[in-house]
Amino acid sequence: MLLNTIKPAVGSTKVAKRVGRGIGSGLGKTCGRGHKGQKSRSGGSTKIGFEGGQMPIQRRLPKVGFTSAKKKFSAEIRLNELQNINSEVITLALLIKANLVPSHTKRVKVILSGELTEKVNLEGILATPGAKKIIESAGGTVK
Repeated sequence: MLLNTIKPAVGSTKVAKRVGRGIGSGLGKTCGRGHKGQKSRSGGSTKIGFEGGQMPIQRRLPKVGFTSAKKKFSAEIRLNELQNINSEVITLALLIKANLVPSHTKRVKVILSGELTEKVNLEGILATPGAKKIIESAGGTVK
């Protein structure tokens, strides 16, 4: 294949409409624009979303906030869910492997919900002040 032999696929290109070339072409005089009015004139087009002066839909609808990337890549886990993992040190990789947090998670925070009966050591995982207090009272650590 050479660059000078490449052609577009059959039917993918159309012949340009040649307007203003006499009455016999069918596109002479008004050039297919009809008579008078805003759309018949050069530059006579409205902006996208214009509804004839009526308040456009993009202004009628309320604004919606954005989703923070922090929220997208962070997850929360309850205290009682930590007991289900049989390991001395609990890390983010272990939580992902145990399907307790999504695989795209970058940071995890333990929240004070449920009860903790076993000793738990967290490494690279955040904890709320209340959850940290419960973990340390059970003999665990938060690093």
